[in-house]
Amino acid sequence: MNYDQILEKLKALENPKNVEGMARYGINPKNNLGVSIYILRPIAKKIGRDHDLALKLWDSGIHDARLLACFIDDPEKVTGKQMDSWAKNFDSWDICDQACTSLFDQTSLAWTKAFEWAERNEEFVKRAAFSLIAGLSVHDKKANDEKFERFMPIIKKHAIDKRNYVKKADNWALRNIGKRNINLNKKAIKTAEELLKTENKTAIWIAKDALKELTSEKVKQRLNKNNAKK
Repeated sequence: MNYDQILEKLKALENPKNVEGMARYGINPKNNLGVSIYILRPIAKKIGRDHDLALKLWDSGIHDARLLACFIDDPEKVTGKQMDSWAKNFDSWDICDQACTSLFDQTSLAWTKAFEWAERNEEFVKRAAFSLIAGLSVHDKKANDEKFERFMPIIKKHAIDKRNYVKKADNWALRNIGKRNINLNKKAIKTAEELLKTENKTAIWIAKDALKELTSEKVKQRLNKNNAKK
């Protein structure tokens, strides 16, 4: 399918009721056709990797087309300039998270951008930093523990940001690191316990929510099981 055919298909799948439902979950309804992600992913699979097409779809400004762009772009061809440009245009948490965990976390610049974007003030750009960390925690199988431990100070530093989309991503990053293995679980729990000692309500919320999962029997059993396989 070419660009015009894809837009035609997406518009044919327009679902206003879905848009209303998405809006209730904080997904931006602007330029949103309401096409489910479960429909978009099979379409992306049929298209395959196509960097140039992904750029065109992103530039369309259509929410659904941008999600599709995240699924078909080639991480090896993504540049830092593109990452910054897309991040600047993030206007919804789902676009931010899909770009970061379906594409950007597979690029060679993922680690650099995570540190860089964490210091930015724009809500969705800062969220992108922690979405990237969450994605890397799951998808970068080769990275050693030390690399993830370097994220702990920025998770602590920005845990005071009370903006909803930032604090939830900060929490997500901490939980995902802590679910990677036993050693990082201990490090993440320690970080959460340090946040509990602060007087900041946002940091305390992040810590309590993270500890609930990181100290759960379900997580402990899975980590012990994975450790036994080594």
